[in-house]
Amino acid sequence: MTTAATPHTIAVTGGTGRIGRAIISEALKRGHRVVSIDRVAPAEPATDEGLRFVEADVADYDALVAAFAGCDALIHMAAIPSPGRHPGHVVHNNNVVGSYNALAAAAELGIRRIAQASSVNAIGLSFSREAHFDYFPVDELHANYSEEPYSLSKWICEQQADAFARRYEDIRIASMRFHLVVEERAQAVAVYGEARPDIAKHLWAYTLANAAARACIQALDAPFVGHEVFYIAAPDTLLDMPTLELAARFFPDVPVRGDLSGRRSFFSSAKAERMLGWRHDAE
Repeated sequence: MTTAATPHTIAVTGGTGRIGRAIISEALKRGHRVVSIDRVAPAEPATDEGLRFVEADVADYDALVAAFAGCDALIHMAAIPSPGRHPGHVVHNNNVVGSYNALAAAAELGIRRIAQASSVNAIGLSFSREAHFDYFPVDELHANYSEEPYSLSKWICEQQADAFARRYEDIRIASMRFHLVVEERAQAVAVYGEARPDIAKHLWAYTLANAAARACIQALDAPFVGHEVFYIAAPDTLLDMPTLELAARFFPDVPVRGDLSGRRSFFSSAKAERMLGWRHDAE
């Protein structure tokens, strides 16, 4: 077992979901205690003494305050992870209200270490009518072109984090821009593993669940104050074709400002590497 340098009691919303389960597993290995919060109970009851489950909905503010009691860190993952399965207004309102409630409940209880799920779609991407890229690789300074409810919800969640950082000068919030979180790379290849125009706007990117989990946990003790956004993506694309060839074929008018040699990702995670000490492919 890996011993955490600074053990925390972490509230994890969406603890029953794919990323939530990965976060809980990684947190327990690192010596943290976890309160898993979800409106869906896990398939099997918790057996680790460091893990406790609380059934609650992030739409219920008072329930979150009660669930977060005794915790000193929050990893907020509860959200509708993509559009299509629910009406647009449901996706937007669920994600925006859930994020606000989680941040507000944490702030009320004095929790100042927070990571929350965002998405590469916070700037508009996979679910837009067309792709809009100003340059490659895409980084945290890229302009926002969100145009549909899901991407808009993720953008607003990040703006809410900015507001909380202005209100609470000692708070630390990390918004994690994941892309197609999967347990194994082959799962992502099955979805976006072809060089086709209809897939191009997804940029053939992915994030492994265990890497996403490590990023969230490392963000809790990262040496920054305020709100920061991080791209959390694999360093490679899902194709064997060189990235520069993909860029030339599908995005000939988009300038390349950074290193896209070999099969490097169209997304830069350099900020997360620098500020969180995170590597996607670390053990």
